[in-house]
Amino acid sequence: MKLIINNSSMQPIYEQIVQQMKELIMTGQLKESAMLPSVRSLAKELRVSALTVKKSYDALEQEGFVVTVHGKGSFVTNTNQNLILEEKKKEIEREFEAAIRKAHSCGMTREEIMEMFHIILED
Repeated sequence: MKLIINNSSMQPIYEQIVQQMKELIMTGQLKESAMLPSVRSLAKELRVSALTVKKSYDALEQEGFVVTVHGKGSFVTNTNQNLILEEKKKEIEREFEAAIRKAHSCGMTREEIMEMFHIILED
């Protein structure tokens, strides 16, 4: 599994793992029932703590992306299309928020932002 950890990022390592694994699942690169690497092997591969990987797997399980079978490992679940759609909507929302913050930092007014948004939508 090809995950890239950015040690200089402000985002915690476990969140980087979660985000990248969700992307692999949502794009179909990790298929339903696919077995994830063991916590120890992924930790060794990424050169991070096994506790960090475990925290990532727990978060993925809590969000419904994987299921862990004691003694057998963690597996990609039959991801509900609504769950995937909701994740994509959350990502778009975060990107909109970042763009709006950037626009405000440049001194743009709400009206200017809305006008730009409408112009982009027309393309």
